[in-house]
Amino acid sequence: MSFSKGIAGLLQTVPKAARRTNPRTRFAPLQQQTRRSLQHGTRRPAQAAAVPAAEEAIPDVPQSSNPQLAFPCLDNAEQRTQRLSKRSMSGPEPSYTSGAHETFHSSEPFLLDWGGALPGFDVAYETWGTLNADKSNAILLHTGLSASSHAHSTEANPKPGWWEKFIGPGAPLDTDKYFVICTNVLGGCYGSTGPSSVDPVSKQPYATSFPILTMEDMVRAQFRLLDSMGIDKLYASVGSSMGGMQSLAAGVLYKDRVPRIVSVSGCARSHPYSIAMRHTQRQALMADPNWTNTRGNYYASMPPHSGMKLARQIATVTYRSGPEWEKRFGRQRADATKPPALCPDFLIETYLDHAGEKWCLEYDANSLLYISKAMDIFDLGKDHQDAMAQRRGENAGKLQEAMTQQPSQDACNLTLPEKPYEETESSADIMSGAKTSSAASVAELSEDLIKGMAPLRDTPTLVLGVASDILFPAFQQREIAETLRKVGNRRITHVELGEDRSLFGHDTFLLDLEGVGGEIRRFLG
Repeated sequence: MSFSKGIAGLLQTVPKAARRTNPRTRFAPLQQQTRRSLQHGTRRPAQAAAVPAAEEAIPDVPQSSNPQLAFPCLDNAEQRTQRLSKRSMSGPEPSYTSGAHETFHSSEPFLLDWGGALPGFDVAYETWGTLNADKSNAILLHTGLSASSHAHSTEANPKPGWWEKFIGPGAPLDTDKYFVICTNVLGGCYGSTGPSSVDPVSKQPYATSFPILTMEDMVRAQFRLLDSMGIDKLYASVGSSMGGMQSLAAGVLYKDRVPRIVSVSGCARSHPYSIAMRHTQRQALMADPNWTNTRGNYYASMPPHSGMKLARQIATVTYRSGPEWEKRFGRQRADATKPPALCPDFLIETYLDHAGEKWCLEYDANSLLYISKAMDIFDLGKDHQDAMAQRRGENAGKLQEAMTQQPSQDACNLTLPEKPYEETESSADIMSGAKTSSAASVAELSEDLIKGMAPLRDTPTLVLGVASDILFPAFQQREIAETLRKVGNRRITHVELGEDRSLFGHDTFLLDLEGVGGEIRRFLG
């Protein structure tokens, strides 16, 4: 059974009245149209409050030689769907905003790297510490994919932040010395403008008419905030995971404004494994009928909660390490006295189920799609940067269209290949390095990255990686450090935490105050 059909089967309990405007029928012509050519750019109306449902109930199971298995995990999904169905009929899903924060609004139009334009935008942010008289002690803190601006508790929002122990008096980001600024990224859903925000033209949520983003777009939005604060030059740019990518991008884009860089568990360009894992998450999410049948215009109806849950479970697998899970969970089952079940049964399964369940309605699905794609696109190589610069020049006229709120109706056409990808190299060739063309290709890529990171030649940089990280493996941080050395940078601090120091995988940057925090404190002075 396909994932899409399986999810649809969970929704058979929806009343028949809610099925009369089945989006499958409404979007049938669109589905035919997108089999080979995906049209983006024509605004589709937001989906009416309707719930996709299987037209036939699960058939009765006849008498069998063995009893039918119970599926409490599916029962829970059905119950959640029923609750959400009642809510969606009376209004949209709740706000994703995580708590009190400040908001910077830019009324100037904003051109994005891939040609999209926003008439204006908001950036949610929070600050800790005191900005000194000459405004030279500001640290810009960049977040991971799904984090809000709430990195540390504030008087307005006393809830512990995602980097609570790393920020404060005497902490690695010492608020007795530094003025720390953290934003929710452009494209997010915690107060900054993103797909769930209202489009000033349509007066409806942007949904999938929101333009494609890049890491550099997010950084440019952050620097507009800095401009509004009168901060011409930072003390440092600090980030982990996706934030580590942004921290490097900030140094490349604004080398005269970023005198120090900290990049923890990040990369200088996204590599195939990370892209593949994020692609899998997006496919699981987009296969949820609540997303598919509305093409992401779900804000007035049912959110794709089941797809989001599965996407989060896949992501969680990449955030930690096998050795850590061996120690935490081993092969323990939740209840060894009961027979094995097809629902979550081992402790590791119940952990993943809880992680997905907790998050599936806390974060906007479209924000996950857009931000994870921006991570995939990231590449500080010279060729990529030059192509982006050329594209921005060609699309400069779209700023005027955004100012007059007369957006271009040009469609962005993605045509799928007629033939699927086929291997052109054998595994033996790859392992032996026998093909000189492959070796030349790698050398060219390395030279391209060296040229692209040349602006960081004189920027002191801390690059920190973790040996147990499978999402951003340690070789990606070694690539950053080695590339900067080839650029001529003699002030590189490269630290790799071995498994003897951390088994927390990619999440080490959130958990290891001594290892990660200690290195940051020493580097910042």
